[in-house]
Amino acid sequence: MKIDRNRLVDWASRAISIPSFTGSEGAMATFMAETLRELGLAVQWQQVEQGRANVVGTLVGAGGGPTLMFNGHMDTSYSGKEPWLAHVPGFQPDPFVRERRLYGLGISNMKGALACYVEALRALADQGIRLRGDLLVAAVCGEIEKAQFGDAQGAEYRGYATGSRHLVTHGGVADMCILGEPTEGKVVLGHFGSLWLRISTRGNFIHTAFSEGKRDQNSILRMREVIDAVLEWIPSWENDPGNTYRGAKAIVNVGALQGGFGWRVSRTPHRTDLFLDVRVPPGKPMPEARNQVLGMVRELAGRFPGYGIEGEVYVTAPGSEIAEDHPLVAAIDESHAEVFGETPERDVTRWFSDASVLTRYGIETVNYGTSTGLLDTEYGENLEIDALVKTADVYARAAQRVCGVAG
Repeated sequence: MKIDRNRLVDWASRAISIPSFTGSEGAMATFMAETLRELGLAVQWQQVEQGRANVVGTLVGAGGGPTLMFNGHMDTSYSGKEPWLAHVPGFQPDPFVRERRLYGLGISNMKGALACYVEALRALADQGIRLRGDLLVAAVCGEIEKAQFGDAQGAEYRGYATGSRHLVTHGGVADMCILGEPTEGKVVLGHFGSLWLRISTRGNFIHTAFSEGKRDQNSILRMREVIDAVLEWIPSWENDPGNTYRGAKAIVNVGALQGGFGWRVSRTPHRTDLFLDVRVPPGKPMPEARNQVLGMVRELAGRFPGYGIEGEVYVTAPGSEIAEDHPLVAAIDESHAEVFGETPERDVTRWFSDASVLTRYGIETVNYGTSTGLLDTEYGENLEIDALVKTADVYARAAQRVCGVAG
């Protein structure tokens, strides 16, 4: 395949320049729609909610072949305005090239993959290749791992496959899908799902002046004991053979702690919340995982009577997997070997992707893309340009293998 390096970098740079933080993907969706129309694709605009849309472009095939989807999210994990990122150039919507790498907000997760999809389409068109099966490019909103909770309400918190759930219920389906999440060039045969859990303790609500002798009723200090108990439980989840997938163990993150009022510490907090991110292997049903973690909460309530312990599961996002012998895996293996000179490695990841939703609609999905691009702590998010070029090449070759080429 003849991949145009400069054309790829130019489009990716334009994509970086369009801010598309979760909840504000509209401008990026417009750019995607314009690009796909210029390439001659039939474009479907899926309005998900105000200011947010999916864009589905279809390169109509000659007929007689399977339909392949390229799926990628437009929302970025960060806005670049976060105080801890505002000084890092690679986390801003201002692209630049440094030492053969393209820097900028969202390039690795995952505007670089969108750029590779576009360049793969252009390369096929440049060489006059017509596929037998249809090729879909689905640019979706709301993939980033975030969820509404408490006062955190609104579009910017509606992630976890919001766009892809809308996609598959409004005609965006295919026989199989390549999802270009950053995988270090490895073929991800499966990834873990997520279960988010809140555990709460209760306490009295009184003025500091009247708290003498009642420290043991403080919900924050009660939570200190509960956290120790949770830390005792975590290894039992992570080391459980039933929570292992292809040799990878589950993992639990103590993600947040909320209690009291910073603006009024003259009061003891009536409630303190602990938040856990519990990763669940793709083979375990979410109802089973929910029952197990809430069983742990019940045990805590029995261990600490009078603490008002309660639990709530507020995210259940299942994992995903695909069979080793699936034709799409073989197509990627062969294409990668042609471009890189070796067969790609396999991997299992513990991050979430839209494959979770796609596979449940019968769209067998492989995560395969470039690197995470987050290791440069000084300059920020970036991807190696040569890797982008090669990945676009792999996508174009895999499309031919999956969809077939019309004579």
